Amino acid sequence: MARNFEYSLGVNEFKSKDHRLWQALIGEFLGNLILNFFACGACTQPEDGTFKALAFGLGVFMAITIVGHLSGGHVNPAVTMGMLVAGRISLVRAVLYIIFQCLGAIAGTAAVRTLLDEAYYNGLGHTTLAENLTELQGVGIEFFLGLVLVLTVFGACDSNKPDSRFTAPLAIGMSVTLGHLGTIRYTGASMNPARTFGTAFVTDIWESHWIYWVGPIVGGIAAALIYTQILETPAPPKISEASEKYRTHADEREMKKLESGHEYA
Repeated sequence: MARNFEYSLGVNEFKSKDHRLWQALIGEFLGNLILNFFACGACTQPEDGTFKALAFGLGVFMAITIVGHLSGGHVNPAVTMGMLVAGRISLVRAVLYIIFQCLGAIAGTAAVRTLLDEAYYNGLGHTTLAENLTELQGVGIEFFLGLVLVLTVFGACDSNKPDSRFTAPLAIGMSVTLGHLGTIRYTGASMNPARTFGTAFVTDIWESHWIYWVGPIVGGIAAALIYTQILETPAPPKISEASEKYRTHADEREMKKLESGHEYA
């Protein structure tokens, strides 16, 4: 019983060399550091939303490409929570991923702040609600951002669609770009609680911060349930079943030949 409890929580991952937990945590840290350094760095430049949307999409694309083989390339608590609900990762791993994602985001934004003069900060990419937008509306927008992102993650990483894995980092990065193109004016298009936590921590601005956790994470959980229960590609038939089906058809053909030969005899 105790052993089963350890496996269900993921405590066994601390003991197993096969799970490479420490490498995965470093991967999630680096992924968010890369994202916040380059994407939030792009926000310090006086460019339009399209420029920023491309920066965030490319940042996610590069982060997943670099660390995806270590941790799965979540780089986002919303993705991690979706994977947890779908049973793809353990509770312990999910909690540690989120902690290291936040630490990486803080490090990335802090590096931008340290390396640039204050005159260039321009908010350091901090996400805020637009005027005349309520917090509830902000949660709704961030919900749909988390939904589309995690649906893309599950679709691109579906084990029963092996061809998708070659384009997964690009597809996920493009979903981030799409989210920013559609909503950056209204909520800053966080899509990623860790990314917003990093900028909030460094700038010490916490106004309406909760919506950037609740919206994407609830959207991610909804996406995980929708994909796994409705959209997931069915697994191909087992080899033994396929072989049995082929053997049955072959036997039927042989019987027809024998019956045909008997009629002509």
